[in-house]
Amino acid sequence: MSDLKKIVIDGNEIEVDGAMTLIQACEEAGIEIPRFCYHERLTIAGNCRMCLVEVVGGPPKPAASCAMQVRDLRPGPEGQPPVVKTNSPMVKKAREGVMEFLLINHPLDCPICDQGGECDLQDQAMAYGVDMSRFKENKRSMDEIHLGPLIKTHMTRCIQCTRCVRFATEIAGVPEMGCTGRGEDAEIISYLNQALTSELQGNVIDLCPVGALTSRPYAFTARPWELRKTETIDVMDGLGANIRVDARGREVMRIMPREHADVNEEWISDKSRFVWDGLRRQRLDKPYVRGADGKLKPASWEAAFAAIAEKAKATAPEKIGAISGDLATVEAMFALKQLMTSLGVKNLDCRQSSAALPPTNPSAWLFNSGVAGVDQADVILLIGTNPRKESPVLNARLRRAWLNGAQIGLIGEQADLTYDYALLGSGPSAFNGFDQTEFFKALQAAERPLVIVGEGAAARPDGASVLGTAMQLAEVVGAVKEGWAGFSMLHPTAARVGGMAVGFVPHQNDDGALSDTPTGRDTLAILDGAKNGVIEMVYLLGADEIDMTKLDKAFVVYQGSHGDAGAMAADVILPGAAYTEESGLFVNTEGRPQLAAAATTPPGDARENWAILRALSGALGKPLPYNSLQALRAALWAAHGDLATLGVPMTAEWRPLPAGEMIPALFASPVDDFYFTNPIARASETMAELSKLAAARHTPMAAE
Repeated sequence: MSDLKKIVIDGNEIEVDGAMTLIQACEEAGIEIPRFCYHERLTIAGNCRMCLVEVVGGPPKPAASCAMQVRDLRPGPEGQPPVVKTNSPMVKKAREGVMEFLLINHPLDCPICDQGGECDLQDQAMAYGVDMSRFKENKRSMDEIHLGPLIKTHMTRCIQCTRCVRFATEIAGVPEMGCTGRGEDAEIISYLNQALTSELQGNVIDLCPVGALTSRPYAFTARPWELRKTETIDVMDGLGANIRVDARGREVMRIMPREHADVNEEWISDKSRFVWDGLRRQRLDKPYVRGADGKLKPASWEAAFAAIAEKAKATAPEKIGAISGDLATVEAMFALKQLMTSLGVKNLDCRQSSAALPPTNPSAWLFNSGVAGVDQADVILLIGTNPRKESPVLNARLRRAWLNGAQIGLIGEQADLTYDYALLGSGPSAFNGFDQTEFFKALQAAERPLVIVGEGAAARPDGASVLGTAMQLAEVVGAVKEGWAGFSMLHPTAARVGGMAVGFVPHQNDDGALSDTPTGRDTLAILDGAKNGVIEMVYLLGADEIDMTKLDKAFVVYQGSHGDAGAMAADVILPGAAYTEESGLFVNTEGRPQLAAAATTPPGDARENWAILRALSGALGKPLPYNSLQALRAALWAAHGDLATLGVPMTAEWRPLPAGEMIPALFASPVDDFYFTNPIARASETMAELSKLAAARHTPMAAE
């Protein structure tokens, strides 16, 4: 039954849900209410009082609009809708009084504050502040608190809005901050003055309405009006969070989240936010060719292409392999696939993990429920995944579903996921007799059951059997039905779904169509072939997460942005652009194509990855049929029309795979160290410090 209520706000009558707070009703009416403690994604605290409004006919005092619901208002004497004023003299005087109180102890150090120019307190002081204070007492000074290498604290500026406390407790699920004391002794502290352990802690920087919590790596480096802001897509995991890259000149200075309700809401992980210093270090800025003495030496583009062409023309197509990495754009993978196909090469793979993902059955490897669908699930089964490591922002959604009453079960390695779950087993043996468990019965009885499989479960020798068993389980419990797709795979990498979507797999028929039966070698087979001398040439498109020791006998071409494992093993290095330096498509774990924009330019002689492949194709005598990124995208979209609708997730017909025999090995997450999952992260000093701290926390201490 609808609970719509009529309300008059500043003379305008509107009809809103009675459960809305007054501040939400005012926003519906297009009226902005100042606030410091209120945030739409956090519980209501009601402790800053900046959002005061006047309720006509109510108590003769202003009311906190964030803490009063529309249904609590009394109608007029003749049943008229309640009246609220947001700009009356009472409201103005009350807000000015609140602002005066807030500034009693604030140090007023805006010229040296990193929040300057982006500060809510500055903005509201312009509207409701006065030029002097009636309080002459000395200002209170607070000790700084230690929150770790990411968050710089200036607690004298703190106004005790408790946004950071509520975020850590409610969203991140790591209650390591709190407010102690009362009155002028109130202060925000961390538990035992220890560094925060959440992978989402950087979001409190955005939440803080003053300069009490700022970014430590960014401190004192730039002002917001100096920065060129570019809206783009994050590639640190498979979620595809919407971000904004702020750059000055060619240097990326910081990365901020953008709001997208169906993907990342307004949060990003700490790796996404602070990895930018890795964009500056260990960069490949010129081509290299390994000489006769075994050492890599700088070379021209022409010399590098000539070395590749000489080897490619002397090598049979069946002895050439190509592997794309986790940060590759869809355009680059599409271009490399076309180049390899023109050479007759069928040994190509976008799965560095060699996960058993069936190329012709997207329902087996898409997050079919959609990221936002997690909010609707009432019983959730996790298989072989640790979402806190693989996608921290998605894990926050899982936590919210748990807070809203969803049951969660896990078959996999035990870990602190920030919410309670039933550990149902650690390996495939958990499926034996699973239909007799209480959790199975809960899945069957659920209205929207959700089965989430991690890529680690599919990246095993029995990956196809595990995937089939999980899909059969989803079929049995009715997880896939009209209006609900309750089987999803969580990919921890940005390029996996895009590579699968364009068919960068060893399943190419002669007519270009994909086959269920492999016609070439996958990643493991390419590596084993290289070790045995069967594969003589390997092209690595930013692939660094493979066993490079198997490539000693092969001629290796590495195209990428950083001097990581792939570059060390290469005979020819082609310097490519990083994700902030080229425009490209990325498809997230739910199959949502999103366009990343270039925020800066590549360093030195480095070039965009698609352009390198286009130039190389000419040197190989197989020129690709496009000379611009627009022409490349036109060819891509003509071949794969489901990628042309940006922002709309792909859909797939449900086709469950058959179950099979599974080995007894326990499930393990593909992410061992959250902070070191790709070359950019491994080049970051900030990520190195965080990795060291995380390792120290998990190292058992000797008993005294």
